Amino acid sequence: MTLGPVLFNWSPEAWRDFHFRIADEADVDTVCLGEVVCSKRLPFLMPHFPDVIERLTKAGKEVVLSSLALIMTDRELEQARELAATEGLLVEANDVSVASLRAGRPFVVGPMVNVYNEGTLAAFEEMGASRVCLPAELPAPVIKILAEGTKAEIEVQAFGRLPLAISARCYAARARNLAKDSCQYVCNLDPDGMEVDTLDDEPFLAVNGTQTMSYHYLNLLFELTALRKAGVKRFRLWPQTVDMVAVAALFRAVANGAMDPAEASARLTGLCPDAEFANGYIRGREGHVFIDDDGDAPLFPGD
Repeated sequence: MTLGPVLFNWSPEAWRDFHFRIADEADVDTVCLGEVVCSKRLPFLMPHFPDVIERLTKAGKEVVLSSLALIMTDRELEQARELAATEGLLVEANDVSVASLRAGRPFVVGPMVNVYNEGTLAAFEEMGASRVCLPAELPAPVIKILAEGTKAEIEVQAFGRLPLAISARCYAARARNLAKDSCQYVCNLDPDGMEVDTLDDEPFLAVNGTQTMSYHYLNLLFELTALRKAGVKRFRLWPQTVDMVAVAALFRAVANGAMDPAEASARLTGLCPDAEFANGYIRGREGHVFIDDDGDAPLFPGD
């Protein structure tokens, strides 16, 4: 189990305390740390990085440092160079430039990098990628092909709002009639993302600063067993303002065969009472669809 980096603009103290609890209580193997969405947020978190890394490491968790998903300025490029030069910890490249800077040393390909086929996967593996977290929109048969054709660990996103796209424009600031350069960090008003409705008042997406996300929360509890048999080595849980220790326990229980997916999904609904779940992409369907019965749409048709 991998806990992804916090994508939202949580207060530095909340971010620190969240990871302290993850270190002490959560049944996860790996924790990703870093600012993926907006480099303006990073200076507020940096003072807490040493303590958080130390707490996680002492608890036996692997720490991975995650990069920005979109590098646009000289300052951000310099930050990427410093991150790529890190020794002793794995680096997750969410921008291709970071993968290039890290070439020759082990690194993780993050889910913001589009790995859709065997050729791309092989190219990253040749550069040194030891792990690849796949984009959310891939259906299960494609994931199986990729997992069977690589020595790198394949990781699949399994819980939380999905990061879909990144932009130079800050939607959170624009929605409040602010410019990006003087945003007043208003994205901190939406600790799970700002929900976006269609003109017909139907929930559609969520935005997180410059990032577009799914409105629905991904829930792959029903798919864990089949994906593990297909060669998927890791599952990523995205942090949300819910009890992530309890969420991780449910996914671990299902992955280990200790709990029925239907029971775990019912408990997950109790932990996330305001969330609507989806697993359509993995089923080759529209991303917002949720299917809770394998018989309705086999994960691997023909098996």
